[in-house]
Formats: sequence, C-alpha cells, structure tokens
Amino acid sequence: MKGHLRERSPGHWAIILDQRDPGTGKRKRKWHSFTGTKRQAQVECARLISETNDGSYVEPSKLTVLQYFDRWLKHIKPNVSPRTHERYEQIALKNIAPLIGGKILSKLQPIDISEAYAKALESGRRDGGGGLSPRTVHHMHRVLYSALGQAERWKLIVRNPAALLEKRDRPKIERKTVTVIAPAATAAVFDAARERRLFIPLVLASLCGLRRGEITALRWKAIDLDAGQLAVVASTEQTDAGAIREKEAKSGRSRTVALPAMAVEELRRWRLQQAQELLRLGVRADDDWHVVTQADGTPLQPRSLTHVVSEFLKEWRVTLHGLRHSHASHMLASNIHPKIVQERLGHSSIAITMDIYSHLMPNMQGEAAATVDGVLRAAINKRTDDVG
Repeated sequence: MKGHLRERSPGHWAIILDQRDPGTGKRKRKWHSFTGTKRQAQVECARLISETNDGSYVEPSKLTVLQYFDRWLKHIKPNVSPRTHERYEQIALKNIAPLIGGKILSKLQPIDISEAYAKALESGRRDGGGGLSPRTVHHMHRVLYSALGQAERWKLIVRNPAALLEKRDRPKIERKTVTVIAPAATAAVFDAARERRLFIPLVLASLCGLRRGEITALRWKAIDLDAGQLAVVASTEQTDAGAIREKEAKSGRSRTVALPAMAVEELRRWRLQQAQELLRLGVRADDDWHVVTQADGTPLQPRSLTHVVSEFLKEWRVTLHGLRHSHASHMLASNIHPKIVQERLGHSSIAITMDIYSHLMPNMQGEAAATVDGVLRAAINKRTDDVG
C-alpha cells in the first residue's frame, strides 16, 4: 500500500491511501481529512498505512457513543440477567450518555472520558442536586470499559480508550466501614422477632450468612436438618419493573453451609408451623416449598423482605445485609480461619473476604503477635534451662 498527501488549504490535508482490492485486483483509494502541519500529516499517513497492513485499521464511522450503546445493550441482553441489563442500561443511557453520548465513537479519547468523570463527580445528578458519588462514577467506568472493550473486538475502534486511563485518573472509592452488631445485640434482635414471620430470615442471615436473594430463593429440599446443613444453589432477583426470577447462586457457584444447632432447632420449629398454616389453607407442604413465605404460602419478594426487616431493625441501626456482615465478624473475632469465612459467605475469593473485613485485621494481628511472642519466649526459656 502507498499513500500521499494533498494540501487543500493551509494546515488542512487530504491523506490518500492507494491499495488494490484483494478480490478483483482493482485499484482503490481511501481519503482521510487531517488538520495540522505537513510533518504531522506525514506521520498520520504512515500510521494509517501501518494499521491497514497489519489488519488493525478501522474504517472511519459517524457512529456516536449513544448509538453504539443501543447496539451494545441489545448484544449483551441475552447473556446477562434482567437486573444486570437493567442496571447497565440505566448507567449507560442516564449517566454516561448525557456526558459523551454525542461524541463520535471512533474519535473518543481518554481525556474525554476523564473529563466526563470529573463532571459527573461535580454535577452529575439528574435532579440537579450536585455530583454523583465516587462509587457511582466507578460503576460508570466499569460499564464504559466493558462496552468499549466490545467495540474494540468488533473493530469499531482501534483500542479501548477507557483502558488507557491510568489508575489515578479513574474514580477513587473510599470503602464504607461495614456496620455490624455484637452477639448480645443479635440475641436481643432474636428475642424481639421470635414470634414474627421475619424471624427465620434473621436467623439465616445472622447464623448462616445468607444474602437477601438467597434467603428468598431457599427451598426445603436444599436443607438437610438431620445432617445439619443447607445448600445455597439459587438466588431471587427483582428488577425495577417488579419482575421476579430465580437464578443460579452468585458467581455461578453453589455452596454448602453447615447449620449451627440453634438454626437447626428454629428451622424444625418453623417447618412444622408452616405446614400447619398451609394445611389450614387446604395445601399439603412438600420439599419444593420456599422456606420463607407470606401468610398465604406464596414466596416473599426480595424488596418486601428488605422493607420489613429494615423497619424492624431500626432500633439496632443495622440492615439485613449487616447481619450477614455481623456473622462474618463474629467468626473472625473468634479466630475462625478467613478461608472458612469465605466459604460460608460465598465470596468468589478469599481476597474479597479479607478486603471487606480488613478493619478487623488489626485485632487479629495483635493476637497473632502475642501468640508468636509466647511461643518464642517459651523456646528461649527452655533452651536457657537446658544449657544451665
């Protein structure tokens, strides 16, 4: 392939690339407009020739970022859950598009993205109430990174400009301190809730570390009370439109959770009570029934559970998810190995567990230091006695 320049006006150039059609052998020309010095135009011409020769050349397009989002969202819809797609759509169209949606996709630069993040932090709220939180802008970056990665694979752009942002140019998140309650407070919660329908969800969160969706999806066939264990194999998802669906466990991994004796006792009691309730409705319970249900036996929606539990737990200033965190903190405070904590909580890696509960590590470090000190001192004293 060859290329040459033609000056249209001072500082404005036409870059003309000569090539032959591989199928017909006929000569073809590609024209590109460029603004700059002659030397800069020569460099751009060389770049275009190099990219065409190595197959990385991308045809110029007037496709905007907003138009591309529409195409990308349709592409990912069959491959993600409805709730995930809904969230991606909200972030892409309502948070990112107002900032860079009108830009030509192939001309999007890292500086455009960096400036968009800065503007979002300063005045990104759609209600005009100020800036978005760093966490929301971080989610914007993740969605944009994923979308532009697909554009690169589709050869719509040469490279992903979001991937070119250095770490210091990306939104920084300050991890919130995990809110937990002490075992004594958990006992008080149990006493206050024992005769209410929300008692079993509180038990499953506090004693087993289950997530909200895992609690509402749990069925009796997943629980073996004789063996003292339950299997987390599914989770319930609810979209903003109110649609409910059951999906596989988070990260696509089921897990087995050993039940404390107290949980076994309460689940046995609740299963009998639930069976009696259903019989009064003319229904015979079986293993396929959900563990947590409404009074008429229908499954409880995740958001309904959150609403009821949040209202009840106001006195203790903790949430349903906070009880799951409390379960983890109680184990770590009792020197349970973090790997066991990870397995009970269903984290995909122990690094996630350690990151979330790093605020508990200083205490564990102190205990570890004291243990090492005691072992070493005992060995030194024994050696001194033996020598003496």
